[in-house]
Amino acid sequence: MGLRWTDVQDIAIELDETHPDVDPQYVRFTDLHQWVCGIDGFEDDPESSSEGILEAIQMAWIDERD
Repeated sequence: MGLRWTDVQDIAIELDETHPDVDPQYVRFTDLHQWVCGIDGFEDDPESSSEGILEAIQMAWIDERD
């Protein structure tokens, strides 16, 4: 089964591995949305995201860096 929007921690790990030179604190939600939808194995509906989900992913990504 592929990644879904609710797999916040797994998505954060994938983003950290695929975008190591990006500071997640300054990523725009539009870019974050595109990057998440572009992850290999991401299978959720792109329209099912929300600002809250994207914020949770961004916070998990920041925590992953620490």
